[in-house]
Amino acid sequence: MVRKKPQPEVHSRATAGSPLRLARLLPLVIPLLAATPAHAINSTYAKQLERSGCTQVTELQGCDIRKSKAENAKAGFGNGAGPAPASAAPAEPAAATASTKTPYAGQWVATSADGRTVATIRIDAEERVWVNGKAVKTKRSDGALVFRSGKLQFTIQGDRRLQGEDVWNDFDAGTSGPIVTE
Repeated sequence: MVRKKPQPEVHSRATAGSPLRLARLLPLVIPLLAATPAHAINSTYAKQLERSGCTQVTELQGCDIRKSKAENAKAGFGNGAGPAPASAAPAEPAAATASTKTPYAGQWVATSADGRTVATIRIDAEERVWVNGKAVKTKRSDGALVFRSGKLQFTIQGDRRLQGEDVWNDFDAGTSGPIVTE
């Protein structure tokens, strides 16, 4: 005699994980979620923003929340204006002099292996960079100033004792060359 296993009972009501039960609870849960306050930033961070005169947007552009409003205004932030636009080039190129605070300031020329000019580079005292007259974004990497223009990447070493490390690269074409000061 073979015993049959008892079959589970089938209920017509919604079970715990069923879509019907979920559909009944959803209208009750949504108002609770909407009523909870959403705080994007904590109070300490908000106070730092207030004291520094920065906003979340200007902080991403370089405004330092650890500095005062006056220091950030000097750096071009404040009054909601944000930093000076990169396209606002100085009328004359900054010349590299002993009084310059940055080792990068001045006129530079990127040349090919056969001596042809690949690009002319201008860097001012605030380390704003123009390649062939067009403003480009820069970053620091291991003591060097690194920036791109099109497919070319330029690296100018901050330590002027290091020779031969101011170079440009076109990784697509596999070419590179030196960058020299004018």
